[in-house]
Amino acid sequence: MGDQKGGIYDAKQLGTPKMIVLGLQHMFAMFGATVLVPALTGLSVSATLLFAGLGTLLFHFLTKGKVPAFLGSSFAFLGGYFAIAPNGEKELLPYACLGVACAGVLYLVLAGLIKAFGQKKVMRFFPPIVTGPIIIAIGLTLSSSAIDNCKQSWIVALIAIFVVVICNIYGKGMIKIVPIILGVIASYIAAVLVGLVDFAPVADAAWIGLPFSGSDTVFSIFANPDKSLIITAIVTIMPIALATMVEHIGDISAISSTTNRNFIEDPGLHRTLMGDGLATILASLFGAPANTTYGENTGVLSLTKVYDPRVIRIAAYFAVAVSFSPKFAALISSIPAATIGGVSIVLYGMISAVGVRNVVENKTDFSKSRTIIIAALILGLAIGINYSGAISFTISSVTISLSGLAVGALVGIILNAVLPMEEREYKGLDKSVVTEGEETAKA
Repeated sequence: MGDQKGGIYDAKQLGTPKMIVLGLQHMFAMFGATVLVPALTGLSVSATLLFAGLGTLLFHFLTKGKVPAFLGSSFAFLGGYFAIAPNGEKELLPYACLGVACAGVLYLVLAGLIKAFGQKKVMRFFPPIVTGPIIIAIGLTLSSSAIDNCKQSWIVALIAIFVVVICNIYGKGMIKIVPIILGVIASYIAAVLVGLVDFAPVADAAWIGLPFSGSDTVFSIFANPDKSLIITAIVTIMPIALATMVEHIGDISAISSTTNRNFIEDPGLHRTLMGDGLATILASLFGAPANTTYGENTGVLSLTKVYDPRVIRIAAYFAVAVSFSPKFAALISSIPAATIGGVSIVLYGMISAVGVRNVVENKTDFSKSRTIIIAALILGLAIGINYSGAISFTISSVTISLSGLAVGALVGIILNAVLPMEEREYKGLDKSVVTEGEETAKA
């Protein structure tokens, strides 16, 4: 497994020092968004990093170490956290985490159905005309948060973008495959010079500390449980998994397209769903946010063309190590929003570009009205609702909110199922995403 189609599938050829740097780059890529979720909800930043790392390692174990995915904090469940603990109340957050853990169980249910009936029967509902626009929408909807971060200082953000582009286009050797980390470093230095970085939290933080306490976990609520709140949390938050499972399929399709490997077939969608679901359950039980396959790291894969899952696991080990050092976590957290925003613009754009590639390589026919309608509604609803606010409805006094991405994905799946199909049945990812090298390896 060497260099195929310009990609590196075995990072050992680069040497251990370079692999470590690549792992650090993946950690930097996920860090900004991963710690933002606990910052918004009141959950523990250190616990978030710990279970992002452990969840990623669990995912890699269950997927036979084949899928180069990093699992970070999911933004899809923010509405659920806010519904149960609107102001980040410490005593209410464990109830929200219980609801998220129950949502993770739905991943296992779907994984079981796929294992029982076969992924082709499930994946026929997710052809490229559905997954492609969903992937495009993922990148475009995330881009708004990147722009918001850039507003802190466009100069600092533009330095990050400029360095990433220059290193990726004109760099040679290692420079070309670590543009993100170089962009972060250059932009961070600029931010220090203009006074955007506050080192006081770094100085105050301890060198060593536990990532979470017992009172932060779901287990703490059973000493004196509020049964009504338990039911409310479960009923409110579990339906969100319907959307995040669709996002998961879109993310795995994006990683498959990026790396020219069909991970939906091998190791199988049931394994990736099981890994994502169990990682979410584990994280939630111990007071960390739900996990999800991270688009930021898919963007790094696309940019660097180093597809070896070992590099992702190195990033996971770093995340676990950092979670036990409040000082180092504070140092990473001191990276200003403008730096994160500048890097994220490139990474989120890469995700959307992968979605376009998914549609093009599978030769999706946009001369057909059916195809145009499905793509138009997925993109229109996903992006439009994202900017206008989630759609909410009440069932038995319980309010449920659906993000634009959730609505767009669900509408796309339904339309693909009910609108007249062509005679050609969709049979999984097109062979264009499976490399000759993979077929050889399987043989």
